[in-house]
Amino acid sequence: MSTTVGAFIAGGLAACGAVSVSHPAETAKIRLQLQGELQSKTQAPRMYKGVFHGIGVIVKNEGLRGIFRGISCAYVYQMVLNGCRLGFYEPLRQSLTTALYDNPNRQSLGINIFSGAASGMLGAAAGSPFFLIKTRLQSFSPFLPVGTQHHYKNAADGLRQVYGREGVKGLYRGVGAAMVRTGFGSSVQLPTYFFAKRRLVKHFQMQEGMLLHLASSAASGVVVCCVMHPPDTVMSRMYNQTGNLYKGIFDCLYKTISTEGVFAIYKGFFAHLARILPHTILTLTLAEQTNRIMRKVEHRVLPGRDIKLR
Repeated sequence: MSTTVGAFIAGGLAACGAVSVSHPAETAKIRLQLQGELQSKTQAPRMYKGVFHGIGVIVKNEGLRGIFRGISCAYVYQMVLNGCRLGFYEPLRQSLTTALYDNPNRQSLGINIFSGAASGMLGAAAGSPFFLIKTRLQSFSPFLPVGTQHHYKNAADGLRQVYGREGVKGLYRGVGAAMVRTGFGSSVQLPTYFFAKRRLVKHFQMQEGMLLHLASSAASGVVVCCVMHPPDTVMSRMYNQTGNLYKGIFDCLYKTISTEGVFAIYKGFFAHLARILPHTILTLTLAEQTNRIMRKVEHRVLPGRDIKLR
């Protein structure tokens, strides 16, 4: 294991590589989640009919620039979020396991889930302003608008406008929903990844390598999407609102379900799955590689430390 700083950098770089591939599906997902906001099914027009239709419509009307709106914010957010999530997960897990069992190598499902949730929530809180601007940039469309439209020239202009009108509080609008959403996802992402990895090695005799990383990441991605999507929909709507359309997480959840039906919180689920699967696979697979590189760098820079190269 590399140092905490090394793991932070490795995790952030891995996530940036992943988001370059998954960003188009994320843009489609957000527009599907905002489509027909607080409208009954009979009133709401369906401009985006699914992930592939959504991506096709966006590219047709707005070009590649439209499908990659907010990518700069996504890079910053992924560096912060996954740097924290992958950088602090293992140190936190080892510290808690040592404190409770005097054995840092012991595996405890409860500690793994808590460590994943805590590290993810920390990253979500730190990166919330960037996710807010990213969401608003991705929802904006001059051709087929959904939800509240925000006219920002770019990410920096968005941050400037929000801070100028609402101050720091405005930049952290919806941070509670973001922490719940990321806490849900993070609590299962790394534990299920390592669980799947151990089971594949034990029962299928898979060897350490790319195939094992891909299979473990795919299993983790499916679980993450199922757990994370309802709070993800709430977060997207709270981030994109202006004024006080929603007073909080539960108010947003109540208004959404009472107006649009219970399945409204699963709008864009398959777009989310199309985004989360390659994103999780690439993040965790690339993290194995970037961690290995960081360990080699640290072995040269910090020759006195006992850093295991694997």
